[in-house]
Amino acid sequence: MRELFKKFFNYFLIGSFSVIPIVVVLQIIFFVKELLAELFQIVYGFSDSYTYTTLLFLVSFAILVSIGNTIVKKGGSWIISAFEFVFDRIPVLNSIYRVLKKVIQMFSSQASGIAKEVVYVEYPKEGVWVPAYITNRHDDWYVLFIPTSPNPTSGFTVIVEKSKVIKSDMNIEEATSFIISVGVDYNKAEEMSALGTQPLFGGQEEKI
Repeated sequence: MRELFKKFFNYFLIGSFSVIPIVVVLQIIFFVKELLAELFQIVYGFSDSYTYTTLLFLVSFAILVSIGNTIVKKGGSWIISAFEFVFDRIPVLNSIYRVLKKVIQMFSSQASGIAKEVVYVEYPKEGVWVPAYITNRHDDWYVLFIPTSPNPTSGFTVIVEKSKVIKSDMNIEEATSFIISVGVDYNKAEEMSALGTQPLFGGQEEKI
């Protein structure tokens, strides 16, 4: 009876873990749905008309598409520039906006001034390798953001010499998936084998 209970409990755990990703995605969908519904109700409370409220949302959607299109083609938008002009003149708010913009740009395909390479670095001690994002650089020094599992939005910011890091073929999305999955989603066995060995990946120092 005890063995049967353990078997069913094991099946229960396997089934539970298998549906966690589905539940998380559904929770995100429900959250976005509730957020849009609340925004719709707020706008409707002012306009008192479903027609005007729907029209306002459609116009907002069109404006966002237009801004995105302008940024892709011209590298900027006068609407964004106007808001930045105002924010730059407001103490504290300008710092918050600047930092948030840089963080978002780091993960955006439109970021041109911020490096988006993924590297390995020994942290928190020698012999322990973790993936990190290059967020800034100066000469032979790199500023790295080391995310933590399973929440990649939290982590540590460190400054290391270029010689202390090893380049990875992973992109931002692959590294993030590796971190969220606590290493389950990782198909870079050749990189893992090369960690801590010399020469690095190809016989000479990596240039990143």
